[in-house]
Amino acid sequence: MGHPGAAAAPERDQTRRLPLSSSAGAVQQCRDFSRQALLDWHWLAVDGGSRPDEEQVAVFEDVLLMVSELVTNACLHAPGGPRELRLRWDTVRLRVEVSDASPVPPELRPSADPGQPGGHGLRVVDRLARAWGSRPENGGKSVWLEVSSPLDHRT
Repeated sequence: MGHPGAAAAPERDQTRRLPLSSSAGAVQQCRDFSRQALLDWHWLAVDGGSRPDEEQVAVFEDVLLMVSELVTNACLHAPGGPRELRLRWDTVRLRVEVSDASPVPPELRPSADPGQPGGHGLRVVDRLARAWGSRPENGGKSVWLEVSSPLDHRT
């Protein structure tokens, strides 16, 4: 029997996992991992060789920003930082999950002062994601978000 990630995933439902061992460099590592997954899943591919439209590029960049926010929150608020990043793509929606060792669910803070650093991450996720939340996992939690396909607006 082979390694679970060794075989090609079915085209309609693909999952990628990135185990993390520390907070050091985790945000950039997760952004790079997510960028590569989205490119592999053709989020910016177009027919006829033309360039991706503005909506596709915006959703692509929004996903990378939201990955950064979830991972940063785990680095700042969970002992040991993030445990794992999971990306699941089923051609209709992308689900991003970041797990950590803290059982404390994230809280959307009242509007933070836009001129002050910090306190804006979940507000960004709340505005950009189709849905988000958290669930208990292995003594800690998994914080998740979902984004619709960037191609949906064309149909």
